[in-house]
Amino acid sequence: MKNFLVAMAVMLLPLPLLAQFKLSGRVTDAAKGEVLSGANVVLENQGTGVATGSNGYYEFLSLSPGNYTLRVSYLGYAQEQRQIVISADTRQDFVLGQNSLHAGEVVVSATRANEKTGTTFTNVSREQIEDRNFGQDLPYLLEQSPSVVVNSDAGAGVGYTGIRIRGSDITRINVTVNGIPVNDAESHGVFFVNMPDFASSVQDIQVQRGVGTSTNGAGAFGASINIQTQEVRREAYAETDNTYGSFNTWRNNVRFGTGLINGKFAFDGRLSRIVSDGYVDRGSSNLKSFYFSGGYYGDKTSVKFVTFSGQEKTYQAWYGTPEALVYGNAYDLQAYIDRNYITGTDLENLLSSGRRYNYYTYDNETDNYQQDHYQLHLSHDFSSVLSFSGALHYTYGRGYYEQFRADDDLADYGLADVVIGDEAITSTDLVRRRWLDNDFYGATYALQYNPSNRLNATLGGAWNKYDGSHYGEIIWARFASNSNIRDRYYDNDAQKTDFNIFAKLNYSLTDKLNVFGDLQLRTVGYSFLGFDNDLDNITQDVNYTFWNPKAGVTYNLQPEHQLYASYGTGNREPVRDDFTESTPSSRPEHETLRNLEAGYRSTIGLGDVGNKRLAAELALNYFYMDYKNQLVLTGQINDVGGYTRTNIDNSDRQGVELAGGLSLGTFASLTTNIAYTQNKIDGFNEFVDDYDTGDQVLNFYNESTIAFSPDWVTTSKLEAEVLKGLRAAFIFKTVSKQYLDNTENESRIIPAYQVGDLRFRYSVGFKNVLKELELGLLINNVFNEKYAANGYTFSYIAGGSQTTENFYYPQATRNFLLSLGLKF
Repeated sequence: MKNFLVAMAVMLLPLPLLAQFKLSGRVTDAAKGEVLSGANVVLENQGTGVATGSNGYYEFLSLSPGNYTLRVSYLGYAQEQRQIVISADTRQDFVLGQNSLHAGEVVVSATRANEKTGTTFTNVSREQIEDRNFGQDLPYLLEQSPSVVVNSDAGAGVGYTGIRIRGSDITRINVTVNGIPVNDAESHGVFFVNMPDFASSVQDIQVQRGVGTSTNGAGAFGASINIQTQEVRREAYAETDNTYGSFNTWRNNVRFGTGLINGKFAFDGRLSRIVSDGYVDRGSSNLKSFYFSGGYYGDKTSVKFVTFSGQEKTYQAWYGTPEALVYGNAYDLQAYIDRNYITGTDLENLLSSGRRYNYYTYDNETDNYQQDHYQLHLSHDFSSVLSFSGALHYTYGRGYYEQFRADDDLADYGLADVVIGDEAITSTDLVRRRWLDNDFYGATYALQYNPSNRLNATLGGAWNKYDGSHYGEIIWARFASNSNIRDRYYDNDAQKTDFNIFAKLNYSLTDKLNVFGDLQLRTVGYSFLGFDNDLDNITQDVNYTFWNPKAGVTYNLQPEHQLYASYGTGNREPVRDDFTESTPSSRPEHETLRNLEAGYRSTIGLGDVGNKRLAAELALNYFYMDYKNQLVLTGQINDVGGYTRTNIDNSDRQGVELAGGLSLGTFASLTTNIAYTQNKIDGFNEFVDDYDTGDQVLNFYNESTIAFSPDWVTTSKLEAEVLKGLRAAFIFKTVSKQYLDNTENESRIIPAYQVGDLRFRYSVGFKNVLKELELGLLINNVFNEKYAANGYTFSYIAGGSQTTENFYYPQATRNFLLSLGLKF
């Protein structure tokens, strides 16, 4: 290991370069003359790109003499590309004009934050996505953002994956694609397994932490992820990416586009497949997807159609692995076997699998689902100061998961006992499928008014309708009783309507001081099948009206230094299970979040080191998130016998996030972010089942830590161009201890872990049919850390003593992904 670290350090050391010249400039807005901060400036075929700083300035150093292609793009503006000859220090300024070439981006920009909104956000550019993308799910491409923790059921980032931001899971994170919500209307979750290789068709992503700015869909209760699909490319292209790696993982895709035809039309597409055996036994995935867009781009009006689809078949790894196999020893394992009376093939599976253990052994214990998305965007410029964008959308999802169930009661499926002679058989082995068939459709819109560089106003919103059918079927049973083929043992429909309208205003009081206001009205109507006190299915209806105000202020000390602050309120309705597993009298209340954000950010030059410019970026943020009626699991059984979530009167998160970076021209960079948080519940009741008495035991905690909320999360990346065209990066991630529940019990934790990854990208350009060849190598977990990133716990009392069972989702030890990319 010592030799490995020495070799890695040498590889990342700056090596002498032959480049001699500097390319620099400023990017500004054509209409108002404002600098454009965050514009993407890319040297094509060089694998090199930068973003303009807060003063609109960009810079490339140590460039060899020769011909270069420079591309500049910015959200909502026409992309510009120039051929440049470098023979001395060169300055190239760009003045970008807004146009309608980017259909749908008015909606995207209407729901995004910027340097004037006073909120906390991170932009992930197309170049960063391409660097990180080896075929793993989208959460893994966001792992380097502040306060982000990711996990994978199968252990290797393919299949079912999860993401938490500031301790909030995906059900509390609002996700939109081109301004259109993709959170499930009922569970509020986003299942990225249904969008395999979607990152290959993404232009950029913005992650807002906290309440953020108003957006469409489910309320942002921890963060929001705003995704924009790829922009129009002016030139025709054909590309392919192919990845092979550990656990028999394959990713293959082809991407193609016509470029602009007659300056008015363009079509783009992608076909992908990803397969993997998974790190966890039988944790396999077979994923297929496509993306297609076609559009008309006029001088003032553009129309763009976008469709994408994902089909997945994933062997279930939901059960997790017992603590004795992940962190225990032989004695712990035997104790687990004894107290759970494990015998036969289950015992053989447990003893032979190690930390890669999968509880499920039925050969078709799989999740099968397909989701199709359709979006139609219309953009129109009424004048140079007034523009409109609207979209119609439809999503069709359908599929099931199949399970083998041993010795289930016939009565649980509405079946009569089977009588054979004098014997009454009350239970049976069976295989069941649980189906979800749903439609989600609606419209979004945004009207933007920008009469001067001092004022920007937006009126936007959406209307969305969800219609979902939940049902179950028994496809095989050892004793079929009185069942018939395609009988449904449950059938549960739901309808949900979600409407919101918001108004945003940015106004510059002075050249340095800017104020931001944002007011959203959101209404939710939900009709579903639930239960009454006799456990009979009945239709229930619930309606909510939420007001979500937000305000912010920014102050520019200098062009490179900014102070900001914002305060916002968010409200969120309970999820499906909170409704269906309760009665109107026991139904939980909606949650409210009040969020304060305040910070400082800067981009400054530190002078020259040799012929390379040393620059630094810094962002420091304080946040306070105050929850009212936050919903958490307590173990309490409600009046219909369900373990549903309970409202907690008071809980909060507060902390600081520091993100910084140093860059030595385009040659080397060091970035890091550190998040320290305190996540507390003020008064928590835990209920533990007592099997001896049939009752529950109550334990009260005056103050405790919120589950899955580490105190410390850090990410650091050192990257350098070790040879011309070859870049190497070392990424190091640390996550401190997390609690599995809200009791702050030291026996129910996810231990802290530290993971290092090593990434190489080598690209070379050509002038013939093949324009670029790129080789990539990603070595995950180079230090072979044995860790888990997610889990769950439950406790019970039996025989007069309390037992706690912890289960974890172990992540892969050292593994690799090797990629080959071709561009034509």
